[in-house]
Amino acid sequence: MRAVVLNCTLKKSPAQSNTELLAQPVAAGLRDKGVAVETHRVVDYDVPPGVETDMGEGDQWPRLHEALLNSEILVIASPTWVGHPSSVAQRVLERMDAMISETDDQGTPVAYSKVAGVVVTGNEDGAHHVITEIAGALGDIGYTIPGQAWTYWNMGPGPGPSYTDTEHGHEWSHKTAQTMANNLFAVASALQQNPIS
Repeated sequence: MRAVVLNCTLKKSPAQSNTELLAQPVAAGLRDKGVAVETHRVVDYDVPPGVETDMGEGDQWPRLHEALLNSEILVIASPTWVGHPSSVAQRVLERMDAMISETDDQGTPVAYSKVAGVVVTGNEDGAHHVITEIAGALGDIGYTIPGQAWTYWNMGPGPGPSYTDTEHGHEWSHKTAQTMANNLFAVASALQQNPIS
């Protein structure tokens, strides 16, 4: 089984990404179950705006699209900015919109029988709103969203330290990440046995 993590931080590599650091326990939980996990920092790719799979010369989204097609599990990881998913996460969802009309050789939408979850960081409140926005969009695209297929970290309302600046809440976030990984794997396994057609 394969999983792909799309890190939608605004920071290009090699800058440290708090969002990537919180996604790591989810990836580790999946690897513990034998899942091959690959992570992509979307901002490191040239992904122009649009709602097509391939926008032409220079568009690097097709490489990420290929990773989505080749995996059974998707994790979208996003920071919270002004109470919303990052602009990179929004662009990913817009580019994924094309998948709604893409089908496999049997005519089944390509996202069916795939599962997805969400990781959110931010030093202000709003994580549940971000989770809802991303999970709702993924459901529209055709992904199955298991129960408690998310984890998040924040400091509550108002400005404050980032994820790496404090140990506050890490234990809870990591425990929830393990549950997320378990639930993603369980539902992905069930769908492998009984795919949606």
